[in-house]
Amino acid sequence: MAYHYDNRRLNFLRSFDLVDLVNALADHPTARAAFDAQDIDEDRWPSYSKALAALAASDFLEERT
Repeated sequence: MAYHYDNRRLNFLRSFDLVDLVNALADHPTARAAFDAQDIDEDRWPSYSKALAALAASDFLEERT
């Protein structure tokens, strides 16, 4: 579960793998590197990419500068 304090939105992360991937994003320069580090099967990348895009669209994730 993720809560955004500014817009008061609640988002449920539906798998432990997705939670691990979101947590790993901070430790890697790109999402692809996080995917590789989490050893997620490439066949599952599209669904996780869609989930990350939805989180970014909801301001739960921000691009690093």
